[in-house]
Amino acid sequence: MDYFKPRFLLGLTATPERMDGRNIYEICDYNVPYEISLREAINKGVLVPFHYYGIYDETDYSGLHRVKDRYDEKELTETYIRNPGRYDLIYRYYRKYGSQRALGFCCSRVHAEEMAKEFCRRGVAAVAVYSNADGEYSEDRQEAVRRLKNQEIRVIFSVDMFNEGVDIASVDMVMFLRPTESPVVFLQQLGRGLRISKGKTFLNVLDFIGNYEKAGRAPLLLSGENSFFGKVAGEGGRIAYPDDCIVDFDMRLIDLFAEMNKKSLPVKQQIRNEFYRVKDLLGGKVPTRMELFSYMDDDIYQYCMKHARENPFRRYLEFLNDLDELSDDEREVFSGIGREFLALIETTDMQKVYKMPILYSFYNHGNIRMAVTDEEMLESWKEFFNHGTNWKDFSEGISYTDYKAMTDKQHLSKAKSMPVRFLKSSGKGFFIDKEGYALAVRPDLEPVIHKAAFKAQMKDILEYRTMEYYRRRYASE
Repeated sequence: MDYFKPRFLLGLTATPERMDGRNIYEICDYNVPYEISLREAINKGVLVPFHYYGIYDETDYSGLHRVKDRYDEKELTETYIRNPGRYDLIYRYYRKYGSQRALGFCCSRVHAEEMAKEFCRRGVAAVAVYSNADGEYSEDRQEAVRRLKNQEIRVIFSVDMFNEGVDIASVDMVMFLRPTESPVVFLQQLGRGLRISKGKTFLNVLDFIGNYEKAGRAPLLLSGENSFFGKVAGEGGRIAYPDDCIVDFDMRLIDLFAEMNKKSLPVKQQIRNEFYRVKDLLGGKVPTRMELFSYMDDDIYQYCMKHARENPFRRYLEFLNDLDELSDDEREVFSGIGREFLALIETTDMQKVYKMPILYSFYNHGNIRMAVTDEEMLESWKEFFNHGTNWKDFSEGISYTDYKAMTDKQHLSKAKSMPVRFLKSSGKGFFIDKEGYALAVRPDLEPVIHKAAFKAQMKDILEYRTMEYYRRRYASE
């Protein structure tokens, strides 16, 4: 990707949401010619419908530790393998709904081995699949897939081996045997069973739900929701699902969800916890806006975008100050007029992208200017719109040929008639006229613009807001 510079780059993926949270749409400048959602794919018959059953599981998760927002694998494993009643529960529902070929998703190698052992003991041929397999019931992935397809075995219990890149179209049941903590993983694992296959009319989904965090929210993803942050457990029963799909919760789960919802952390605290999780992920480094966006749980990010009051990206320095996470240099910027200016460019209206190249002309690759000439503004303007497919935002319905035919005079006229005018009128007095220049900023900003902390903050804001504009534009399209 760094070496090749194609005129057009085509990307194909069934899993656009990544486990590391990074945004792959940026690679193609949010140029998405076609996309089909889970709901649409099922309604069109491209995928089979699902019958989702939320099954009450008495396993108690309340005493288990969470490390980096996930349950400790060792504790989780010990909780499962010391619970014979849970084996009986899983086997009973497996038999109730019936399956020729099933996948069970486990939390660890030991858990997968024990599940395979228990099913074999009950007369159901099963194997465990995980990396560097060496257990009594383990088997090589390719051999296990071959045997499952041929019905030599009935169930594969896996650990992080069947989330993506595996094609077993005939799978008719998936079993979630551990807490659902990641929307990405949930949809990837669900997708292992949605492929069309001869004689298969639907996929059975067995989700064994106890009192773990995020319990009962996964069904929201089945309706096409891209986030269950801010939603309450069990709310999935109130929304519409794809054609011929079923979502059914055990009645005992309703009381469990009601009790859990009473104990939910306030949204503000959840956002703060997510900040600290990302900071920990970065080795203790305070994340920039771009880093927080890249690694933040997408559920939480989507919530922040819809709720301005809780959105840390709108006034990030204030957010860091409240958490006592500002460096000494950042605190100096925060205590003066620099903070007001940065807050302005963080929150200025962005229905169109025109303000970005103007602000970039002031930033000037880190050598910040107090005023910009027509030539400097034009250079930044054209550099911005010549990048990737940004030219499409020059005006509605413009063709590439028309864009390339634009003269410098037309470019400059567009810049001055729209973003320059709006920055002067809505820029809280920061943007002013200056003789001999296209636009200038207030003189009292001069002492702060050369500070390294101010430059870093301005760069981060411009990169984040540009990225967020294109992400938002793509989502609306």
